Amino acid sequence: MSEKKKFLLRIDQELYTVLKQWADDDLRSINAQIEYLPKQSAQQSGHWKKKSHHGSDDA
Repeated sequence: MSEKKKFLLRIDQELYTVLKQWADDDLRSINAQIEYLPKQSAQQSGHWKKKSHHGSDDA
């Protein structure tokens, strides 16, 4: 597993509340939800290339 980058994120309280409820609905932590959403968007748009277990691109 790759090391995760740590950084401070400032977001509106209302957005935080929405993300927290969504995370709870999906049985995720708020951190996991905040990571999941842009990653999913990047994959769907083709900006994120999934890697196979051998390190080569699947796409």
